[in-house]
Amino acid sequence: MPQRRTAIKDLRRNRKRHLHNLDIKTDLRKTIKKFLTLVSAKSATEAQSALKLIYKKLDKAAKRHILHDNTASRRKARFSKLVKSIAS
Repeated sequence: MPQRRTAIKDLRRNRKRHLHNLDIKTDLRKTIKKFLTLVSAKSATEAQSALKLIYKKLDKAAKRHILHDNTASRRKARFSKLVKSIAS
């Protein structure tokens, strides 16, 4: 455990940030899982609307430095490819 007052405050701050980031990550994972079930069910219109939500959440996570920018764009590309494969 930290001894100095500033280190204690830092620990408290880090815990709060960790929990906040964890909430964002788990929400993103749940959305992706829902999207993948729609893709496997070949529901194109619902998958398209879920894709928009994934884009929003990935962009927000990248903006907050929870995910790397390239990771977010790579995932967006892969998910859009999945939707295109259903539509055709």
